[in-house]
Amino acid sequence: MPRQTSSKAGKPEPLATPMEDTGIIDFEIIELFFFAYRDFVSDPDAILEKSGFGRAHHRVVHFVNRNPGMTVADLLDTLKITKQSLARVLKQLIDSGYIRQVAGPEDRRQRKLYPTKSGRELALALAEPQSRRIERAFGGSTPEAREGVKAFLRGMRDRQKAD
Repeated sequence: MPRQTSSKAGKPEPLATPMEDTGIIDFEIIELFFFAYRDFVSDPDAILEKSGFGRAHHRVVHFVNRNPGMTVADLLDTLKITKQSLARVLKQLIDSGYIRQVAGPEDRRQRKLYPTKSGRELALALAEPQSRRIERAFGGSTPEAREGVKAFLRGMRDRQKAD
């Protein structure tokens, strides 16, 4: 939405009232997403910082551990990032011994990615506090409630980009 400018010359008038939920925009849910994401990534961020790694490293380690043997092209497609942005992160993880890159059996240009034992341990160390946070949030929820949350999160994905 383009920013509207005042026809009056000078400084724009500051607004002192907060934006409120409308029939279209639910600011409370938007804020809950912001805070949930901030807190969800905070524990892994602290672990990664000790190694000089960041969230990009976390995503790569996670998906390579979940899909051993995935190609670099598959990872690029999953993460929706450029080769250039992946190259630095992947090199650091390979050089640090967390990921191993192997040429494809039929096409030697194809690069398949595998976690190492250290890479698997790192992925688990990053996922454990997130899993504890999820379990705490579910509390005594029913299996149906859990499935409802999964359905909601699947619905939040951009279908054209996610599949």
